[in-house]
Amino acid sequence: QAQLVESGGGLVQPGGSLTLSCDASGFTLDYYAVAWFRQAPGKEREGVSCMRDSDRRTYYANSVKGRFTISRDNAKKTVYLQMNSLKAEDTAVYYCATGPQNEMVDSSIPMYCGIYDYWGRGTQVTVSS
Repeated sequence: QAQLVESGGGLVQPGGSLTLSCDASGFTLDYYAVAWFRQAPGKEREGVSCMRDSDRRTYYANSVKGRFTISRDNAKKTVYLQMNSLKAEDTAVYYCATGPQNEMVDSSIPMYCGIYDYWGRGTQVTVSS
């Protein structure tokens, strides 16, 4: 059974760091794009970052560019999101997603990396003093 499970969320002070992990089971990440989304209370879900597999091209939302880094280890079937210089507005439930890589590369399109068929249940990140 295909499954994604996020971990690493928690409470952190503004300016702090967290690393989220997403473990895949039941399928391989080869040829799949991977992505992180988030949803804050009362707000719509937004794309945070994605990464293609073949060329490891990435996308970052403007709100996290320069602070967050997405990475992947296909052998371990794990996706990571390193989050630095966290702000209160980063507070949200963070979701991992994956699916077939989009062969059309257009980095002007948000979350262009793939089609996200598989989703995790999310992990809470709270940034507060």
